[in-house]
Amino acid sequence: MSFRARLTLIYTVFFALALLLLGCGTYFAVRQALYAGVQRELSAATSQVRAIFNAGGLEPIRTPTGELRLFLRVEFIQIFNNPNLVAQIFRTDGELLDSTPNLGNRELPLPPEALLLGPEDVGTGYSVVREVGGLRIESLVTPLVLSGNEQVVGLVQISRPLRDVDLTLGVLTAMLISGSAIALLLTGLGATLIAGRVLRPIDELTRTAQGIVNAEDLAQRVPVPPHQDEFQRLTITINDLLARLEDLFTTQRRFVADVSHELRTPLAAMQGNLEVLDRGGLRDAELATEAVIDMRRETGRLIRMVNDLLLLAQSDAHVELRCELVELDTLVLEVYRELRPLAQGVHLRIGNEDQVTVKGDRDRLKQALLNLGVNALQYTPQGGSVTLSLEQRDGFACLSVADTGIGIEETELAHVFARFYRADQSRSRHSGGAGLGLSIVKRVAEAHQGYATVASQPGRGSTFAIWLPLAMQHDLVEARPVDETVQV
Repeated sequence: MSFRARLTLIYTVFFALALLLLGCGTYFAVRQALYAGVQRELSAATSQVRAIFNAGGLEPIRTPTGELRLFLRVEFIQIFNNPNLVAQIFRTDGELLDSTPNLGNRELPLPPEALLLGPEDVGTGYSVVREVGGLRIESLVTPLVLSGNEQVVGLVQISRPLRDVDLTLGVLTAMLISGSAIALLLTGLGATLIAGRVLRPIDELTRTAQGIVNAEDLAQRVPVPPHQDEFQRLTITINDLLARLEDLFTTQRRFVADVSHELRTPLAAMQGNLEVLDRGGLRDAELATEAVIDMRRETGRLIRMVNDLLLLAQSDAHVELRCELVELDTLVLEVYRELRPLAQGVHLRIGNEDQVTVKGDRDRLKQALLNLGVNALQYTPQGGSVTLSLEQRDGFACLSVADTGIGIEETELAHVFARFYRADQSRSRHSGGAGLGLSIVKRVAEAHQGYATVASQPGRGSTFAIWLPLAMQHDLVEARPVDETVQV
């Protein structure tokens, strides 16, 4: 069963329960009101008959045995004239004395329970509903009491047919049933139409998802409903999710292609050297040495690439980094000493050197600064200069590496921190890296709640900078490593 059908069914069932409760309540309220009206009518008629006979229609007589009997003046019963009510007068033994003419030839005996009524039952009497000749009749029996000695000398029975009450309740029942059936039918149809209209965005979302699966096209988007409701928020969220998935899959495909391309070059070089050695190169000491040196260089390049990829994978997986106090001025001096052997005709120097302390992973920060230094030396021709600087600006520590190299075009500045990206595409892969160094710099800076920037002019050089938040004053006072961690 579809969700639309279930929603329609549930709504109709709840509406049917509401109609049932409303119908039952209405029926019993009307029934109670009708029977209460009959009771009031019987009570009023009883009071009227009692008043008539108390005015002279009743006369008690004493029998030879000393028993008080009721003497009825017949003409007084004719005074009570109500076509809907039947009045009857009985002796205490249940013998009928007289009744109103509208009773006709029908017999309406006194209920046996009424013979037990006493003087205390004058105000309440005894009420009973009976079926006589296929007609339901309600009767109210009350005792006739002599004033003075409180002795019951007779019984008054006022009866009323319930034909109009039963007819009214029957009509009401038919109206409630037929009206409820029509209402349920209209409710089912309306719920189906409303459910279809309300669930239309879900259908569009389903069709779009099926189209994406069938066409493998994450560029498709779900049409956003015009109304600002839950479906609009759901559609916007789904579109954001599709956009992120599209970006992730595109990045993954590009990453796999770039890694395959980068690995193919050193592996091909190593395979070529192995073929040279296999064809007799081992007998030539000079050729064998050259092949081994070349393979060692390619192996080192593969190791560096794998290590860089591992670091980026760890940053994507939010691997925790160490968090300790790091004196950046000391770190700059260490990087300077390690970069000097790589200068080879490039003037390497230290510029501004403020005493700055941050919290972070010292090894990662050193690797990021080394990547910037190596990158600057590779892009700077002989006779140029590379300057390492450390400054404190606006609550941040700024580690910068400036060079006088070839520079970067303005259109390429937005891509320099992307993986496997090299501004100079024509540069040999033997002289350059795999394009992962600057990506690692950006990830390390962001892992320390900072960021990386670049400024460059073609032909005049570039300046790369890592901005890191300064350590808090209480951390500097403690001056000891802490157990906190940061996440990449």
